[in-house]
Amino acid sequence: MCECICMTNLHLHLTTRKNGVVWILVGSFLGAFIVVLIIAFLAWKKGILRRKKQSKSFIDMYGDGVSVRIAQSSLNFKYEELKKATNYFDPANKLGQGSNGAVYKAVMPDGKEVAVKRLFLNTREWVEQFFNEVELISQVRHKNLVKLLGCSVNGPESLLVYEYYFNKSLELFLFDASRSRKLTWDLRVGIIQGIAEGLSYLHEESETRIIHRDIKASNILLDDKYKPKITDFGLARAFATDVTHLTTGVAGTLGYMAPEYVVHGHLTEKADVFSYGVLVLEIITGKRCSGSIGSHGGQALLTKVWKHYKDNTVETIIDPIIYKDTIRHKVLHIVQIGLLCTQANPGDRPTMTKVVELLRSHKHDVEIVLSDPPFLNVEGVEDMKQGEQSRLLSAHSGPSVSGSSRSYLNGR
Repeated sequence: MCECICMTNLHLHLTTRKNGVVWILVGSFLGAFIVVLIIAFLAWKKGILRRKKQSKSFIDMYGDGVSVRIAQSSLNFKYEELKKATNYFDPANKLGQGSNGAVYKAVMPDGKEVAVKRLFLNTREWVEQFFNEVELISQVRHKNLVKLLGCSVNGPESLLVYEYYFNKSLELFLFDASRSRKLTWDLRVGIIQGIAEGLSYLHEESETRIIHRDIKASNILLDDKYKPKITDFGLARAFATDVTHLTTGVAGTLGYMAPEYVVHGHLTEKADVFSYGVLVLEIITGKRCSGSIGSHGGQALLTKVWKHYKDNTVETIIDPIIYKDTIRHKVLHIVQIGLLCTQANPGDRPTMTKVVELLRSHKHDVEIVLSDPPFLNVEGVEDMKQGEQSRLLSAHSGPSVSGSSRSYLNGR
C-alpha cells in the first residue's frame, strides 16, 4: 500500500514537472513570436516612412518658393493631367531614355501632342538636375533647340513638358536600315548644319553661356521636315563669360566625351565641339561611335575614319546610301570638319561659330589643318584592362607633334 502511494506521488511529480516544461516551452515560443511580430511591424513602418520620404515632391525638397516661381512663369502643369495624358506612363508611349529620366508621348485634353520627361526625384542631385534643366532651357529660344512648354512639381515625381516631334530622335533614323534611307545627303547636311547653329547659339549667342555636355544622336530630335532640335539639358552647365573653364565630375556618354574632360574633368565649350565632331562622323558614315572596347570603345569609329582619310579612301567608309562620286569633294569637306572638331588638343578645335562658317563656305581656299585624333591605339585592344586603357587615354590626349601625322589640306 505504501509502495503504491509512493508510485502515485512520483507520477504526479513527473506529470507536474512535464507540464511545467511544456508551459515554459509554450511561453518561450509565444515570447519569440511576439518579438518577431514587433520586429516585422517596425520594419514595415520603417519601409513606409522610407517610401514616403522618397516620394517627396519637388516642393517638399525645395520649398514653396519654387512653386511660386514656376507658377509665375506660366510653366505649371497638373501632375494628374499629364499622367493621364501619357495613359499612366504606358510603355507603348515611351519615346526614349534621357540622361536623367524617361520620355513619353502624351495627348493633352485639347488634342495637342507633347513629350513628357519623367523624373524620380529621390535624391537631392536629381532635384538639382531637374531645376537645372528648367532654369536653362526656359531661358533659351532657337529654332534648333527643343522648346520647354512647362513642368509639374506637385506630384510624387516631377515632369518636364516639351514640344513633341513626330520623327522622334536622329538615332532611330540613323541606325535603322529601313529608316536611314530617308536621310538623303541633303537632309544629313541640313541636320549637321542645324545642330552646329544650335550649339553656336548656346555657346556664344544666348544670354546665358551654356555647355550641353551630352550631344549625341539620341539627344537630337527631328521635326516633320527632318530639322534637328537639340534636347535633354539635364547635364548642361552655365557659366559666366569671364570664366575660362569649369572643373567638374565627368558626366555624359562614353564615346562622345573629349579626352581632356574624361582625364581631368576640364570642361569648356570645346567638349561640346568634340561630341559634335563624333556625331558628324556618325551621320556621314551611318555607323555608331559606341564600341565594345572598355570605356573608350567609342573612339573606334574616329580611328577608322582617320585611317581612311589619311589613305585617301574616305568613300569606302561613307554610308553607301548617300555616297556618289559627284559629291566626293563635299563629303570630304564634311569629314574634314568632323575630324577638326575631334582634335586631341582642345585649342586645335574650332568654335561652333567657326564650324557654322566652315559648313556654309563654298570657297576652295579654306585651309583645314588636322593632327592625329586621340585614342589612335584603340583598335585591337579588346582584352586590355581598365588601368591600361586609362594610360592609353592619357598618352593620346595631347596634341600630335609628329610631322608625318599632320595633314595640311585645302577645302575642295
